[in-house]
Amino acid sequence: MRGAARVATSLAVAIVGVWLGVGFGATPARAAGDIHVIRVAGSINPASSDYIQRSIEEAEAADAQAIVIELDTPGGLVSSTKDIIQAMLNARIAVVVFVSPQGAWAGSAGTFITMAGHVAAMAPGTSIGAAHPVGIGGGAPGGQKQPPAGEEGEEGSGGTRDFAGEKAENLLAAFIESIAKERGRNVEWAQQAVRESVAITADEAVELDVIDLVADNRAELLEKIDGRVVEVLGEERTLEAAGARVVEVEMRFFQRVLHVLASPDVAVLLLMAGLLGLYLEFQNPGLIVPGTLGLAALILAMVAMQILPFSWLGLILFFAGLALMVGELFVPAYGLLFGAGLLSMLFGGTMLFDMPEASDLQVSFWPVLVPAVGTFGAFGALVAIAVGRSHSLAQVAGTDELVGMEGDVESAIGPGVQGRVFLRGEYWNAESADRDGHLEPGDRAEVVRVEGLKVWVRRLPSEPATTQ
Repeated sequence: MRGAARVATSLAVAIVGVWLGVGFGATPARAAGDIHVIRVAGSINPASSDYIQRSIEEAEAADAQAIVIELDTPGGLVSSTKDIIQAMLNARIAVVVFVSPQGAWAGSAGTFITMAGHVAAMAPGTSIGAAHPVGIGGGAPGGQKQPPAGEEGEEGSGGTRDFAGEKAENLLAAFIESIAKERGRNVEWAQQAVRESVAITADEAVELDVIDLVADNRAELLEKIDGRVVEVLGEERTLEAAGARVVEVEMRFFQRVLHVLASPDVAVLLLMAGLLGLYLEFQNPGLIVPGTLGLAALILAMVAMQILPFSWLGLILFFAGLALMVGELFVPAYGLLFGAGLLSMLFGGTMLFDMPEASDLQVSFWPVLVPAVGTFGAFGALVAIAVGRSHSLAQVAGTDELVGMEGDVESAIGPGVQGRVFLRGEYWNAESADRDGHLEPGDRAEVVRVEGLKVWVRRLPSEPATTQ
């Protein structure tokens, strides 16, 4: 019995030892967490900001070790950029920003985002910088671009400093300085990128300690960051990118729609299309299709304006332009109202997105606005000419076509005496248009006017008889 007990005890100890060894001993290394990859191309706007923030949250929930943001942007809204930076600095996973593919930009807002990554990388042939705040007109936000320190303003300007632009510049300079210090990057260059619009290539960015490395593609990027130690919320972590599974996260459908709409150029084109549809409907009431399509375009334009800050003055000028063009239909102004309407739309377009905050989103004046307004004007003029020509043509349908038509008198017609005439294969009630005019059966009559189902006629002179 004792032997059996010893065997049972030994077996139990062995089983427990094996269990403890598996559960708490030298366990196999846990497989590296996934690496999520997102692609941001185009302007930085509320749609792309939501895409980045949600992707970071999803990567954290999925226990991914890092998220790679493949970036190509000319810039965007300061408010959206701020939200993205906040999400990156507070992320519980490593955020890798990769400016790619070759030829991509990390301009303006992209500079902030790249420098905020735990790892910043660029592909050959890419550039970064030019982060000076600009308003919608291309200068500093809020007005005319201020002259460099120590120089006076242009003649007539009185040397007035653009305080709104200076305020925005100082805020962004402090913002990028704090980002550079947090990530251990070149603070001096970051300041220059904001204050002097400095831009550099990928190789220069590595030399100046603006980014960490240059990689030809995603595969090379993952290879180079494998084993790299990054600090995430004060905790050092080693990236195990070589054996990690890559999970590509696409934009959701609604995000893609908003990303397309969040473009001043698209918003202006939608607004022009909507106004053109309404203009055609005003000129030809009852067509329905132009009005319906125009209304749909206007709704999409309004959605875009809910994403992008806009100016009511610019919008009012747009609709005032439409009102002037419609007024040309009712007031013969020899095209003056039509031309004034086009100018109103043109000026309205330049002010439509005159945002008070710094932004690189602006309406492309020559490539988009001028051709759009010109096309609108040309199409509207063609429609107006076509409608005018149609009004000058003789009526070919309805009762109005009877005016000028000739017919035979079937019963006597005189002042106050109603008779009948045979017109267009039909009998019509008729009266004499002349106070002393009498028409007898067999006479030829010409219709002078029509009211309802009654015509007023005058007698035609009989043709002289001819001899053979």
